[in-house]
Amino acid sequence: MMRTRSIAFAIAALLLVALTAYVSTAAADDMSGTWKMNSAKSKFSPGPAPKELTVKIEADENHFKINADGTNDDGTPLHVAYDAKFDGKDYPATGLANADSVSVKRLKGGGIESQQKKGGQVLITVTSVVSKDGKTRTSTWKGKDAQGRDINNVVVFDKQ
Repeated sequence: MMRTRSIAFAIAALLLVALTAYVSTAAADDMSGTWKMNSAKSKFSPGPAPKELTVKIEADENHFKINADGTNDDGTPLHVAYDAKFDGKDYPATGLANADSVSVKRLKGGGIESQQKKGGQVLITVTSVVSKDGKTRTSTWKGKDAQGRDINNVVVFDKQ
């Protein structure tokens, strides 16, 4: 009888560990996929907003990779790319208007914070969360642009 209880407890403990690992991985995977900017729901201050923007994200428990393509307000092409680990270190980024590197960290509740940096100095912090239904991703941008103006953007993306 005691042995049966011990085995049942061990199985329950293993299932709990497996479920915890699955939930942790699933939260990271919520960011993964292709996201298209919803211009009507997004707000850019000071602006201007891009005409269009599509972001492809690959995320897991260890890294966060972005490839974004779109068109700036003046019609020029826009491309941003980086691949960073959740270790607090700076990683090179291409295509960012004011930054040359990023660092990323996972937030409680499944969100991700990205810091855009120039010469190691944080210029913009982007906090991104995915809605509970997994259909909407909202990124809040706070910081300064190249002219020293405050950036307060809320960019809403729809899952494709």
